[in-house]
Amino acid sequence: MSFVEILDNLALRKSRVVESFEHLIAPKADQELEAMARVSRLLTLQNFGRTMRLFAPLYLSNECINNCRYCGFSRDNSILRVTLDAAEVVAEGQHLAHHGFRQILLVAGEHPKFISRGYLAECVRALAPDFASISIEVAPMETQDYVPIVEAGAEGLVVYQETYNRSVYAEMHTSGPKRDFNFRLDCAERGYSAGFRRIGIGALIGLSRWQDEAVALAAHLEYLFKRCWQAQISVSLPRLRPAAGGFYPLFSMADRELAQLVCALRITFPQLGIVLSTRERAPLRDSLALIGVTMMSAGSHTEPGGYTRLGREHLHRTVRGRIVAPEYQDGEDELATGQFEISDERSPAEIVTVLRERGLEPVWKDWDQVLQGATTF
Repeated sequence: MSFVEILDNLALRKSRVVESFEHLIAPKADQELEAMARVSRLLTLQNFGRTMRLFAPLYLSNECINNCRYCGFSRDNSILRVTLDAAEVVAEGQHLAHHGFRQILLVAGEHPKFISRGYLAECVRALAPDFASISIEVAPMETQDYVPIVEAGAEGLVVYQETYNRSVYAEMHTSGPKRDFNFRLDCAERGYSAGFRRIGIGALIGLSRWQDEAVALAAHLEYLFKRCWQAQISVSLPRLRPAAGGFYPLFSMADRELAQLVCALRITFPQLGIVLSTRERAPLRDSLALIGVTMMSAGSHTEPGGYTRLGREHLHRTVRGRIVAPEYQDGEDELATGQFEISDERSPAEIVTVLRERGLEPVWKDWDQVLQGATTF
């Protein structure tokens, strides 16, 4: 049975795993939540040790062919756009490598004219000498289109379903190929078939009730752990942040509820990687690092060229998808528009210091890949 079928019947038929998870995210008294946090902390230590993997997003392009009501890159938003060339991508990568990163996530808007499989493979090949782990977060592709990117050196694929609610999904995605709900839903499996050994999924918190999204997310994780059993599975829990276009989240999720969700995921899936981005405030990130999060971004920029300020000579503005001259508004920085605002603006070095003060060891490098590539005697 495909996950499309499982999701469509989820209201009527849930596995024992999902039912147990649903109980864990139900309202809890403070004492119950504290008990969950202790169990979550213990399971995290047992499965991951006192470590925290650090990565950085590297935005390649903010061009996009889709209209998504919540996204700063949405086609009809009149924003400053650019697609970095390979040399500029390498410069951005070298900046991150200088700060210690050996794991990066290549991110781009969804526009096949600018972000082709050939362009992605070229970027991955150019970055591979400096990075032990390269993942991509781009438009969903067919299996055969992923293969050359994997062969170039990418090992991870990240794709958010955004929302598992079909009606909300249709309302949020008003035009463009992203409107194909099922094609996006099956993307993780296609990537796994192409050879990605890390698979990351997630839902945007704020488009629907977080409890409903979480149940569907848990069902998806259970399915992937069975079907993509040779891959390392991770999940991201991004709460919507302000972005170009002025979209306001339809539903809210309190910090306490986010902490409960992290605990519930850890208890249900002890070996699951849990990712937390700089969307969240520094104090909350520091707290969640102690109870279940295993991977964090640091010093992030969500605009192409954000680390080096390269690409400015290619800047242009779009008006309903049409390219026009980049006239700057008063006070506007001559830099491509970011996807969303970040909350944790600490440098990588500052985050490393805080992690060590809390008894965690930052991990910059993917030792699994290094060991697997070692010569056998």
